[in-house]
This record gives sequence, structure tokens and C-alpha cells, in this order.
Amino acid sequence: MDLSAYQGIIFDMDGTLVDSIPAHIKAWQQTCHDFGLPFECDWFYSMGGSPTINTAIALLKKYNIDADPQLLVMSKLRHFDDINHKGDIIPATFSILKQQKAINKRIAVGTGCYRYHALEILTTLGILPLLDVVVTANDVQHHKPLPDTFLEAARALGIPPVQCVVFEDTELGCQAAHAAGMDCYRVRDGIIGEFRAFKQ
Repeated sequence: MDLSAYQGIIFDMDGTLVDSIPAHIKAWQQTCHDFGLPFECDWFYSMGGSPTINTAIALLKKYNIDADPQLLVMSKLRHFDDINHKGDIIPATFSILKQQKAINKRIAVGTGCYRYHALEILTTLGILPLLDVVVTANDVQHHKPLPDTFLEAARALGIPPVQCVVFEDTELGCQAAHAAGMDCYRVRDGIIGEFRAFKQ
């Protein structure tokens, strides 16, 4: 993989660098049980990359339920906290991260995860010391598929968006990368797949 055209490498975290999506899904399954809501695993996977509050709002809208989404958020975060092992490193993307770091590329994570959990996961797996920038759901007002997460990562790296490339496992994330004016690689089931060039 030739990444020589880029000065900044931006990775999504959940499902891209870390196999943590099953832990998120489990926490949502328990939350649905708590509130007597239907649990559709595929639907939650389709919301990958979206912060918890956005998923909660979408879930209530999906079933036309008038309730405070923060109640779902608190339940989901509590269940996620209770999961001791939240996921393992995904070898393919982590290998790219280490290769690019070794040649002094600037490296960022741009995730829809909240900062507390993102830092917990990245620290536990030894990824955090390799990163120059971490942008989380707490750091931007508008989330994927809008470009704010990746634009903030590029800004913090000090690199123009056009000189950054994104690794993402979700369609929402790929849309966000292109909205930010960045090329991206789609990661599926731990394998780096198709290259998606930004088209002006």
C-alpha cells in the first residue's frame, strides 16, 4: 500500500483499529432489554460510527417513542463500562499505523466514541502513545457522516485535509471522509478493502 502521497493518516477506532463493535452491540442489546425495546443487531451495525446520543435519538425515532434519549445513553454507557475487555487490536490497520509512524507520518484517531472510553481503549491496548491526535465525540458538534471529526483531526495535525487519508469501517465514516475532502480506505471484517478516492 503506497501512502506516500499523504502526510496525515487518520484512523477510525471502533471496528477499524480495535475490534470493539461487539462490545458496543452487547451494551445496546442490554439497554434495549432494560427499556423493553426491540433489538435489531443489523440496525445497530448500520449506525456504526455514530455517537451514542445520535444512536439513541435514531432508535426512539425508529419506533416512534417519545422519551428522553439521555436515559438510553446512560444505560448504554453503564453497560459498556461493565464490559472488562472491550476488544482486541485489528492487526491489518495497526500494522499500517506502526509502519507510517516509523517514517514520521502524523497519525490521528477520529472516532464517534466518547473521549473517556476512547482513551481507556487506546491506553489499554497500547495504541495511545503512537498517536499525535485523538478526536472524539466530545470534541466536535457535528458527527459522522458530517466531516467535522476528520477536519478537526487534520487541523490538530497541522495538515491540509487533501494531504490526509482515512481508514474507516462504516459507510457513515466513508461519507464523512469524503465530506472532509479526504481519500479513504474501507475496512471490512478486519481487512483493508477498497480504496475510495475523493471526487470533487
